Amino acid sequence: MSTVLLSSTFFGPVQWYQKLYRYDHVQIESCDTYQKQTYRNRCLIATTNGVQALTIPVSIEGEKVRVSSHGNWRHHHWQALSSAYGDSPFFQYYEDDLRTFFVDEWELLYDFNEAIRQKVCELIDIQPNVSFTSYYIKDGQNNLITDYREAIRPKNPMPDKDFVPRRYYQVYERKFGFLPNLSILDLLFNMGPESVFLL
Repeated sequence: MSTVLLSSTFFGPVQWYQKLYRYDHVQIESCDTYQKQTYRNRCLIATTNGVQALTIPVSIEGEKVRVSSHGNWRHHHWQALSSAYGDSPFFQYYEDDLRTFFVDEWELLYDFNEAIRQKVCELIDIQPNVSFTSYYIKDGQNNLITDYREAIRPKNPMPDKDFVPRRYYQVYERKFGFLPNLSILDLLFNMGPESVFLL
């Protein structure tokens, strides 16, 4: 049985969801310390001006990473998504399912991300076998697990021979060319029920 170890993500990239789909068992890290500039609290979308990062403000209290309401980010994120994907083939199809994540308040980032993961898996129709770490697994500590915690990151990602971005229709492709490995939202809004075939 193949097992993969992943970090928690906020509407993670296509690469992250590919791992959920392709591995027999997925462990999501729940015992690491918070790191800045990761997919834990940001996602990348395509806009008329190119790639834009949507970042959730957080506050750190001991080991707890709390979702902050600073800057009215929920409203700004939803406006950015509506503007970027309003004309995409499937935005209206999914907007009611996803708007709740930009309206409701969540206390802990980890719980928020897990609720997102469950909803996205439902929408793209995958049923990964997921569990959560009960202690921090050091890099290289377990040779039976393929560790992608550091490989899947927005800046300077490490090589991943198992991930080759597959081209799909994108709203802004004529302007920017194909933009690989954006948030799963980009794939979902552009390809809808066919998203699973691109993983």
